[in-house]
Amino acid sequence: MSGQSKLSRKPRIVVIGGGTGLSVMLRGLKLKPLDITAIVTVADDGGSSGILRSELQIPPPGDIRNVLSALADIEPLMAEVLKYRFQNGTGLAGHSLGNLILAAMTDITGDFVTGITELSRIFAVRGRVLPASNQAIVLKAEMEDGSVVIGESAIPKSGLAIRRVFLEPADAVALPEAVQALKEADAILIGPGSLYTSILPNLIVPELANAILQSNAVKLFVCNVMTQPGETDNYSVSDHLAAIHAHIGHHLFDYVIVNDGEIPPQVESLYAEQGAKAVHLDLDEVTRRGYKVIADTLVLFRTYLRHDAAKLSDHIYQLVENWMLRKG
Repeated sequence: MSGQSKLSRKPRIVVIGGGTGLSVMLRGLKLKPLDITAIVTVADDGGSSGILRSELQIPPPGDIRNVLSALADIEPLMAEVLKYRFQNGTGLAGHSLGNLILAAMTDITGDFVTGITELSRIFAVRGRVLPASNQAIVLKAEMEDGSVVIGESAIPKSGLAIRRVFLEPADAVALPEAVQALKEADAILIGPGSLYTSILPNLIVPELANAILQSNAVKLFVCNVMTQPGETDNYSVSDHLAAIHAHIGHHLFDYVIVNDGEIPPQVESLYAEQGAKAVHLDLDEVTRRGYKVIADTLVLFRTYLRHDAAKLSDHIYQLVENWMLRKG
């Protein structure tokens, strides 16, 4: 690869988010000559993660499990085993095996972060996976009517427009290793993922936000392909950026990476039934606000519409490589 001959070392890239979109992208990025650290939200309170969080008093393992699986150098069957969800059994039905393994590793090692580190070693993970915080954080949302909805899983179901999200505790302590990774980063990559429930919960941890703002790394935002019912209904690309700006109070990104490829009509109608549509690229407004835009056909459709991990990773690596070469 040409990038390997141009750069004296692997670029250090920190990827921030949660949910399926982050895992899809990481499957592409791990094939590039990059030193990857993934910082993952710990605000999840639904399903298996929510039960383990409540009963064992540990941060929710679900998003961490997905990212570990995405970065792991394991057989496809083992990846299937990690995400296997029990259908039967009193107290077992609904639990993901990977979540239970993470809970067990936490108990064995005595610490959630150490448990993740040990599991990363076992599964030959290409990079580091870190929770945003070592404490379970409760996500709350103030809605446009002034009401407050409590819990990551309840927010998109409220049927109300979101004004802002905030954390309890408000002074949630960031994991020191996550802050250090941001300080040492050559590139910081945020998204894709649920704007209010996967991306912003990381950015409103005060120490993480400050570390990103103070960093000289190139900062990239990967915008979602589709709007998300209950979170970003009718949002354009600039609406996503405006929501982040409103929470952080600063212009955060150098580049915005967006899909401008057509969504097949049959796929559009499938998503429309669920209340989702393609995120509109309002290019003039995004560039007016000072962001550089990288637009390309970045979607694949199999069972679901997803980012094309290979093409997306190519764009990201090229931007990071060029940034480092310019910096010398």
